[in-house]
Amino acid sequence: MNYNIVIVDDHVLIANALAEIISKFKDFNVIYTCENGKDLQQKINSTIKPDIILLDVSMPEMDGFETAKWLSETYPDILIMALSMQNDDASLIKMIKNGAKGYMLKNIQPLELEVSLQKLIKKRRYFPEWASIKVFESLNDIDNDDKNNIKLSNREIEFLKYSTTEMSYKEMAEKMFCSPRTVENYRDSLFTKLGLKTRVGLAVYAIKNGFSLDE
Repeated sequence: MNYNIVIVDDHVLIANALAEIISKFKDFNVIYTCENGKDLQQKINSTIKPDIILLDVSMPEMDGFETAKWLSETYPDILIMALSMQNDDASLIKMIKNGAKGYMLKNIQPLELEVSLQKLIKKRRYFPEWASIKVFESLNDIDNDDKNNIKLSNREIEFLKYSTTEMSYKEMAEKMFCSPRTVENYRDSLFTKLGLKTRVGLAVYAIKNGFSLDE
């Protein structure tokens, strides 16, 4: 079975290069490319609906964050694989929050690209090792009702909500009217209670359990 892919990237050379590489994969087919989110909005209704959208994070007019949010609301069954030049936690968290099911760096090797697409189709998600994939795997075993079983204080919940944003711990402390050290104590307490080790893990837990901060 062939799976249809759309590439959204404002760098035409990169988009064409990706399309050329993917054309050699057995089970995947690129049906068209777009330069940004607005271009995608114009094209997606007039063609075959894709199974996967490879979505650049940084684009003019309508960037990857805005496009991912629109896609997840309008076409929730389409799998979004974010494309980025940077492996920063802030972009990863925001793309997941906006509906991305995968995240991939643009310096990926062709074989790894093919494997990542296969895993995305099979498991409905794909996150590389740097993105703390063990955290994501462990969170798949956490039931959404677990937020009722694990006792969290109101301040810990408030911290969890801020963890889904791009705020630094110092900025969180200002919002919470406390010291940076107190914020770190909330973080460490949650690491222990939830069995997590990274801020990305806390953010994903918050998103999965309805603690995401509305921006």
